[in-house]
Amino acid sequence: MHRRDRRHDRPARRRTALVLSAAFLAAAPLLTACGGEAHPGAAAVVGGERIDVSALQAQVKAARDAQAKSPQSAELIAATGDLGRQKLNGMIFDRILDKVAADQGVTASRAELQKTREAFVRENGGEDGLAAVLLQQQGVAPGQVDEVVRRNVLMTKIIEKQGIAETPEGQQKLQALFADASASLDIDVNPRYGAWDDTKVQLDTGADTAPWLLKVSKDPAAAGPEQLPG
Repeated sequence: MHRRDRRHDRPARRRTALVLSAAFLAAAPLLTACGGEAHPGAAAVVGGERIDVSALQAQVKAARDAQAKSPQSAELIAATGDLGRQKLNGMIFDRILDKVAADQGVTASRAELQKTREAFVRENGGEDGLAAVLLQQQGVAPGQVDEVVRRNVLMTKIIEKQGIAETPEGQQKLQALFADASASLDIDVNPRYGAWDDTKVQLDTGADTAPWLLKVSKDPAAAGPEQLPG
């Protein structure tokens, strides 16, 4: 495969993607809180901070509403059957990412976020093209695109600061970095959504899962937690 010299690439032009692979359960019902929980109304507690079921439901609804407006709505909905767990997986991961970024002294400036988003837009034929790619591949609603951009910028800067290469050894180093941060946050997930696996840095729903992979891609749809096919 042809390789190009990346030494002069700017961080905003690179597409560093953290892929959380999981074969999630199919077609879960709309998620609601149940009584008798240690944290009533919480989908998860991360580092002592709640992720409320209402916040999770809002993310799911925004994505489903966007999918419903698409000519391929049935296909999009079928491809993201258990969107609730997928969204919760991403919401938890983003808090781990914030922890790693803080520990590494890494931030995402407004200029970096804007530059990265502009690059994504150009490479996907405009705002509509970018929104369509992310909605199709990750169930990301148009109003959630900035979350993908921010995740991409922070991941790229962490990888650069750590000098992590696109190799199996680099993947292991990155996984260990995030696994340690995950364990330090004492993540507690409402059992109806599964349990959090610090080692894999993902929800464990009882289905057959594989560890998340470090992947470099020019595709912004790959920038952040997503589900691999089957």
